[in-house]
Amino acid sequence: MLRNDTKEVSIGGVVIGGNHPVAIQSMTNTRTEDVASTVEQILKLEAAGCEIIRCAVPAMEAAVALKEIKKQIHIPLVADIHFDYRLAIAAIENGADKIRINPGNIGSEEKVRAVADKAKEYQIPIRVGVNSGSLEKHLVEKYGGVTAEGIVESALDKVHVIEDMGYDNLVVSIKSSDVLMCVKAHELIARQCPYPLHVGITESGTVYSGNVKSSVGLGIILHEGIGNTIRVSLTGDPVEEIRTAKLILKTLGLRKGGIEVVSCPTCGRTKIDLIGLANEVERMVADIPLDLKVAVMGCVVNGPGEAKEADIGIAGGIGEGLLIRKGEVVRKVKEEELLETLRQELLNWKG
Repeated sequence: MLRNDTKEVSIGGVVIGGNHPVAIQSMTNTRTEDVASTVEQILKLEAAGCEIIRCAVPAMEAAVALKEIKKQIHIPLVADIHFDYRLAIAAIENGADKIRINPGNIGSEEKVRAVADKAKEYQIPIRVGVNSGSLEKHLVEKYGGVTAEGIVESALDKVHVIEDMGYDNLVVSIKSSDVLMCVKAHELIARQCPYPLHVGITESGTVYSGNVKSSVGLGIILHEGIGNTIRVSLTGDPVEEIRTAKLILKTLGLRKGGIEVVSCPTCGRTKIDLIGLANEVERMVADIPLDLKVAVMGCVVNGPGEAKEADIGIAGGIGEGLLIRKGEVVRKVKEEELLETLRQELLNWKG
């Protein structure tokens, strides 16, 4: 597996690379200098399962705010820096566990070196990031447009810049909103780069389109053994990014734990509000610490058979429903009692 060939890098208390699990990352959308709002959002993300958080640092006030934010959160904090090397230095001095920069927009070699020297002093990693939208003009001309090959060359050029400055505590990210281009770029760079890769489909869109594009792109990349941290980039509540990331990892067998809800598509035999019931079940089980599969089925005709691969399930009928274990009907209950019956079974689960 290519994932196991990467170096290990420590980000705060989270180690990535090598044989370590793929870590889930998100990014705040608050003003970082608004400490209270930023901390509130990070704590919600922590509760949802976020393991690394990134904050934008567009001004010195944001860099200074990191010190107070760090005191109130429990996961590593990454500072996202563009253009001003002084912000990167200030972010490091105020407790950032990692910084994200694009050396191409930081400025002169002297400025990049100042950032690398400060990172070395504090022993924190630098994430070298390149997006397809900011690919250098000479690489666009060389490859006849924005291509996977151009993205990889740009990223490796920037990696070599930091290496030549005597620092190799690095994480690399290459992103594109073109899913298949992003996949190809990761396949190419994984053969050439010894550092952990942060993977995401950038500018993927709203919760609906972003989830689809991220699931396809991240699914392919991760299944090939590539990627050490992931972010599902959505135009929406960052908590949704975590929910999707967890499900992607679980679907690929890269993450265990938590209840998986499966439900059948509706059809003409459905006599209950299956859509509403399935959504209620999914919300209800979110905080129940069991590693189970729960089935929500729309009818009593096929429900037991379709639910036999689940640990427990419910199937609706006309005014009543069935509680099912491993495809065997346990008992009938009134329709309005289905949800609470399932909840009590899970809360008292003994396997």
